Amino acid sequence: MLSIDWRTPAAYRHTRNLPAAGFAWEYLRRNNEYRQEYRALAASKQPASGHLEAFVERWGVRFPQQSRRAA
Repeated sequence: MLSIDWRTPAAYRHTRNLPAAGFAWEYLRRNNEYRQEYRALAASKQPASGHLEAFVERWGVRFPQQSRRAA
């Protein structure tokens, strides 16, 4: 259980300086559907064709390219 009272403005003081993307992330990361889909996507080493694109489209997120190590 959270120790903050979500009904008081003091509980949200930290959000005053958040950029829009940070504020959106605070909501998105608490969304159970998003969290379930992310866990499923992260668990697969090679997502099926189109799954990552569908996830990005549905949730409006972007993932940076991972750098590849030279062999």
